Amino acid sequence: METVCARADISRPTLYKVENGDPSVAMGIYVQVLRVLGLVEDLGMIAKEDTLGRRLQDEALPHRKRAPKKTQQTGGSHG
Repeated sequence: METVCARADISRPTLYKVENGDPSVAMGIYVQVLRVLGLVEDLGMIAKEDTLGRRLQDEALPHRKRAPKKTQQTGGSHG
């Protein structure tokens, strides 16, 4: 890991934050680490449509049932 830190010009605590997905780390740091790891070309996949992932997320949503509609009674006297 020291090699990654040296090549990306970041500290070990920053790399630790990157490894744990800390949102306080600047996007440029993530790009530096990806470049060092030879994965910078994969960066474009972040915005790629993920149909399987979306389907799995949708399946995890709570399934709500709609309450039955109230029926109006007919034949009432109005006046």
